[in-house]
Amino acid sequence: MSQSAPDRVNDFTIKIATVNGTGSASANTLLMKSIFRSGIPVMGKNYFPSNIQGLPTWYEIRVTRDAYVARAGRTDLMVAMNAETYARDVKEVAPGGYLIYDSTWPRPALLKREDITVLGVPLARLCNENFNGVRTRILMKNICYAGVLVALLDLDLARIRELLAETYAKKPQLVESNMKAIQLGYDYAKQNFTCPLPLHVAPLDKTRGNIMIDGNTAAALGCVYAGATVAAWYPITPSTSLMDAFKMFADRVRVDKETGARNFAFIQAEDELASIGMVIGAMWNGARAFTATSGPGISLMNEFLGLAYYAEVPAVVFDIQRVGPSTGMPTRTQQCDLMAAAYASHGDTRHVCLYPANPEECFYMAVQAFDLAERLQTPVLVLSDIDIGMNDWMCRDLKWDDAYRPDRGKMLSKEELLKLEKFYRFVDKDGDGITYRTLPGVHPKGAYFTRGSGHTQFGTYTEDSAEYQQVLDRLLVKWNTAKKLVPRAVIDATANSKVGIVSIGSCDGAIHEAIDILKGHGVGVDYMRVRAFPFSEDVERFLAVHELLFVVEQNRDAQFRALLTLETQVEKSKLRSLLYYDGLPISSSFIVEGVLAELEPRGATQPRARTSGAKP
Repeated sequence: MSQSAPDRVNDFTIKIATVNGTGSASANTLLMKSIFRSGIPVMGKNYFPSNIQGLPTWYEIRVTRDAYVARAGRTDLMVAMNAETYARDVKEVAPGGYLIYDSTWPRPALLKREDITVLGVPLARLCNENFNGVRTRILMKNICYAGVLVALLDLDLARIRELLAETYAKKPQLVESNMKAIQLGYDYAKQNFTCPLPLHVAPLDKTRGNIMIDGNTAAALGCVYAGATVAAWYPITPSTSLMDAFKMFADRVRVDKETGARNFAFIQAEDELASIGMVIGAMWNGARAFTATSGPGISLMNEFLGLAYYAEVPAVVFDIQRVGPSTGMPTRTQQCDLMAAAYASHGDTRHVCLYPANPEECFYMAVQAFDLAERLQTPVLVLSDIDIGMNDWMCRDLKWDDAYRPDRGKMLSKEELLKLEKFYRFVDKDGDGITYRTLPGVHPKGAYFTRGSGHTQFGTYTEDSAEYQQVLDRLLVKWNTAKKLVPRAVIDATANSKVGIVSIGSCDGAIHEAIDILKGHGVGVDYMRVRAFPFSEDVERFLAVHELLFVVEQNRDAQFRALLTLETQVEKSKLRSLLYYDGLPISSSFIVEGVLAELEPRGATQPRARTSGAKP
């Protein structure tokens, strides 16, 4: 046994090592919700395998009184429930930390570390003595460890019961069985250990006005509010839950109460090509339609995305990024589709991309994506990732303006068509690169050919060089117009520093935490989070006024940095890449070490961060 670390009230990380398919998700969610409802900021991250069951899985709960949302990068309390990963799990516990394991079977190897405290609980024996059936005993063992943590962390047992009652409202018999397992673990911990541990919780009032939600659910809700009525998809991890959530919401609000008729179409296509084709066809017809996929799906959709770009048909695509290339690691996170999404398709194409940083932005950017797609008459891709999409985040309450009306862009009505002498689909009358469009069936006067082949501004087929180039040049004018319409970057220049950090998406939480830590080292940095491609003028200004810029992203090949050097005037010599790409969410320590390694004098002896992407 080690001497415990000083009290870390509301500031520690729990990691739970189990086996996929054994029901641990319910216990982990129960614990996290209990902490959240105690008014304490909390973050949950699930590291699970890509099979159905049998392989190791880990769930990390970060209790953070300062409301940080990034992975902590350390483990203070490990619940080791998987014998196959014991050796790895023991090594991961920080000095002064704690390890809980099932002592039904002695594990003397666990006691080799004298700088941690090992707490043995006979979980299997307790469940075998109190429950019948092999499957039930396995499931209840995971609930039992939750009871141990309730006692050790000083969680409210009454609140646990309330949460169970909510979870199993339709199956009240499960409340008592689960509560029995929790009580077994709770009583054992109370009788055999000093409770609470120095690492424990104390009620706060910091979660009021917040919810716990994952990015895929938030994005699906945003699609509903945006007026989406068509969803076409092909299942792929980690985007499937977005489509499942949309159907759940649509079943509630898109079904006629009197007739039972569905006012939406939800289509599982035969592949990703078919799904994006359906989306393009539906939006060409005037519906708001979308698909959700991941990197391999984006690869397959390239030709259709090029068609939509050149034929100027709106489309919305959610890319929940995962680790590549090829199949890669489907249940790990990266930001590795940045270049693929920005330039999807052959030929000269540039696609509008939005980069949400959290579930809250997934909700609002879903609406923006549909408005931008219709206003610009082009595909818009929303690049989330598995960390945002499938993990539980604490976010501010999502708010909606009932006065919102979809921005359909330059869409001519029948009355407007009748006032025209003649309608030409691809003639730019306003000089912004965006032409007027019509919907099928509005009036014969608005009919036109939709072509992926060479066409003139009047919509006729051409292989004439000048006529082809005229249309292609207008699309570039539209691209410049898009720079004024996309969400602007979020910039914090309060440090008034010549050093800046530039990043996108889910790196945001780790960067905010790193900036606070760097202040403690006497280092002030400005920060810009880019939220959209194309890059607006504020991005150019931030890049121009800083002498040294750290570009933080989660991929090996510096794809975001490449976009910046291709699409802005930034000097390459000013850029320093901090690349993290092992598949786990980025932590603040990696960023802090990378910045300090560059800014410290050459002779400094402090350990250097690895900026190649390896886990620090």
